[in-house]
Amino acid sequence: MNTDSGHTTSLWMKTIALLTRPPLSQNCNTDVCIVGGGIAGISAAYLLTMQGKSVIVLDDGPLGGGATCRTTAHLSNAIDDRYTEIERLHGEKGAQLTADSHTAAIQQIEKNVRAETIECDFERLDGFLFMPPGEKQTVLEEELKAAHRAGLIEVAMLERAPLESFNTGPCLRFPRQGQFHPLKYLGGLVRAIEARGGSFYTGTHVTQIEGGDHAEVHTSNGLRVTAQAVIVATNTPVNDLFAIHTKQYAYRTYVIAVPVQPGSVTKALYWDTPDPYHYVRLQSVDGVEMLIVGGEDHKTGQADDAEERYSRLSAWTRERFPISGPITFRWSGQVMESVDGLAFIGRNPMDKNNVFISTGDSGMGMTHGTIAGMLLTDLILQRPNPWAALYDPSRISLRSATEFIQENVNVGSQYVKYLTPGDVNSADEIPPGTGAVMRDGLKK
Repeated sequence: MNTDSGHTTSLWMKTIALLTRPPLSQNCNTDVCIVGGGIAGISAAYLLTMQGKSVIVLDDGPLGGGATCRTTAHLSNAIDDRYTEIERLHGEKGAQLTADSHTAAIQQIEKNVRAETIECDFERLDGFLFMPPGEKQTVLEEELKAAHRAGLIEVAMLERAPLESFNTGPCLRFPRQGQFHPLKYLGGLVRAIEARGGSFYTGTHVTQIEGGDHAEVHTSNGLRVTAQAVIVATNTPVNDLFAIHTKQYAYRTYVIAVPVQPGSVTKALYWDTPDPYHYVRLQSVDGVEMLIVGGEDHKTGQADDAEERYSRLSAWTRERFPISGPITFRWSGQVMESVDGLAFIGRNPMDKNNVFISTGDSGMGMTHGTIAGMLLTDLILQRPNPWAALYDPSRISLRSATEFIQENVNVGSQYVKYLTPGDVNSADEIPPGTGAVMRDGLKK
């Protein structure tokens, strides 16, 4: 099996076909043109059409065919980087707004599911954060205090998570989290958007985006969409050559899904605290209970050991859970980690005021994408939103300066090898039975 994310098949992709629509075939005009048909773009399209706006969504692949179909679809207000870190980087008020926005995102998804009668396996359930052996309990104690300061007063310390197969030790219980089937959910939103006059064009590659009084989105087949506003929701912005790309970094994450006996694992969301951490949930597929486990992240392009990472995930899982069969699914996905743990949602820096972006999901793509739909709708309609400054793509935080420098030094170091010569100048210099690295133009 090819372990590149573009060639693996997630559980979601196997259980429902990705939606496609005919490509753009003529020039169009609309209120809002959205580039990217994932959770962020489609959430924004849904809420904008609910407000009477005409919307066109363009995607060069199928709808939901990017990062959205490779998620594990945790719906959580328990932040990946944890509230102790969010409070350090954004202050106590920022942590409160973070908790409020992710809580509101889960509520918005639940509202959408009910309003459109979407069969997507949505349900509320608890989430449990636990430590690996040997880690000090103070990690959880400090996180509990930070979560309470952020307004999540129902978060509580328990002696262990509700798992019989292994003792997690002390853990934090985050109530009223959620999970769903992401592609079934998107399909429901697409049908609702189209019923209100919205249009989708897949197989349509965007080549240029221009803001201004009459924004224009150009495609590779020479067509264009003019709009009052443009949203770029393509996981990482395709219209930005510098401003955002130095403030976020691509990571590869790995996922396996393996059958378990029904009822052998208490249905909940589970996360541990190492870096990289593990994340666990259940999903029923054709009557079979599947345990979904993710983790083993690394910076994209800085490791080539996918098989080993899948093996480590499998070993971690089999040590802790009563697995009843072989790995049924495995896949990987790309996560854009921002320098300060939160997404960039709002007006694109160094661009016209009517070009907006959503990026930097930081491992919480389903809630960050839904927040994007809510926040960008308010910005386009010129309504106040309490989260606007928190997620502003132009934000500058001196508290995250260390992370910014470390990440960009790391990126720069990866290019040093391209400036050095090869070991030899020609194959003639290599003795029989040995090897060497040669340079061939820009390649080695």
